[in-house]
Amino acid sequence: MPVITKITQQKKDGERYNIFLDEKYAFSVHETVLVKFGLTKGMSLEEWSIDDMMYEDEIRKAFNRALHFLGFRMRSEHEVKTKLLDAGYGEAVVMEAIVKLKNLGFLNDESFSEALLQTQVKTSNKGPRAIRQELQKKGIKKELQEKVLDGYSEEEQIQIATKLAIKAAEANRSITPSQLKQKIQNALLRKGYSFDIIKQALAQVDFEREEDEWETILESVGEKAWRRHSSKYSGRERRNRVKQTMYQKGIPLELIDRFIEKKELEEDGEQ
Repeated sequence: MPVITKITQQKKDGERYNIFLDEKYAFSVHETVLVKFGLTKGMSLEEWSIDDMMYEDEIRKAFNRALHFLGFRMRSEHEVKTKLLDAGYGEAVVMEAIVKLKNLGFLNDESFSEALLQTQVKTSNKGPRAIRQELQKKGIKKELQEKVLDGYSEEEQIQIATKLAIKAAEANRSITPSQLKQKIQNALLRKGYSFDIIKQALAQVDFEREEDEWETILESVGEKAWRRHSSKYSGRERRNRVKQTMYQKGIPLELIDRFIEKKELEEDGEQ
């Protein structure tokens, strides 16, 4: 059996030690492995014990690699496992390292999921559906997803969705109410809110338009429609197509008729 003839501490990593067998460098181990196996100069080592030491050392390396990864922010068990496997560690080694991390409180999917929920709600104003997708990406089990999302009350969802809807309404006064409703609905759907929550949020928004606001909308939508259809049509056909285009944008028929009449009078005056 080979005999340990020298043990030296590494210069670059004070927690690791080089093991020399029969005067030749054989391998290195972490200090915890050194202590666990009681390695000392003059000790004889069997092949199986060396394999055990190397396996234990791999677990320690994987554990330290995971700690470094977790040092930047909280991670899910799935994220850590994927990171270690991608780094080249074997499945058994990775699972041993994960067990150690969980036992020491460095990995906890429930705490991670709750933190992710709070972050997504407070910084991104996301709804349950979008947050569920994030949890799925992180490898969180369905049962835990449900448990965590149960903490996101309907009242809080309505409050946030309404705040987003009102903010969007104030920033988009130059489009018609129907266009605005669709715009807000699409935005809230992308945020992950349900149709029921969106409906309740929209009910809190003032979609009424003042006279001067309608004039601005008419000027924008109407002029564009008039120019586009005037290049191909005239008379009744143009009138009908302009009316259809403006009506689809949510402009009231009486305002459309007034606009078209104005444009036709302007055209007659130029002839």
